Amino acid sequence: MTPTIPRIGKSAPLFEGDIVRYDSRKKKIHYDKISLVNIIAEKKWTVLFFYPRDFSSLCPTEIHSFNRRFKDFEKANAVLIGCSTDSKNSHKAWMERPRTKGGIDKLSYPLMADPSLKVATSYGVLDKEDGHALRGTFIINDEGILLSLTINPPYIGRSVDETVRTLQALQSGKLCPAGWRPGRKTL
Repeated sequence: MTPTIPRIGKSAPLFEGDIVRYDSRKKKIHYDKISLVNIIAEKKWTVLFFYPRDFSSLCPTEIHSFNRRFKDFEKANAVLIGCSTDSKNSHKAWMERPRTKGGIDKLSYPLMADPSLKVATSYGVLDKEDGHALRGTFIINDEGILLSLTINPPYIGRSVDETVRTLQALQSGKLCPAGWRPGRKTL
């Protein structure tokens, strides 16, 4: 059976889950909960990205790339969430470990745990053979409608710059040509 991938222009699959986040005020990593319903209630956009595994070699390159662009997501009124099929304890251990020792250190955005595989399955990114998620990126507007999705295999990293550009183009509400950036002409 092939996974069902959500459709652009339709309601995004609802999700809720345990997250691990770094609280910069308290200088502490802690557990929390997150749900798409609550994000929509706050009238925020959502950028949900899946990655295969904690403690891997390729995933940190994307995770840190998203972290470097965090302010751009924040400026666009978007909640950024990383998600893998690992447990919240694995996420916490990875976040507590320094980058120089194979960890990811403290992030500006949360990592959601999906050990039940429900979220990855509902978004059509679960690799059932390996039990991990493909590199899927989903942009959901403040009404819960899926407006963009990309899915890469586990061995190909994604362009966070393109994710930011796509989010900005979607929020412009205009026809945006290839390579469009904020401040440039739309069609």
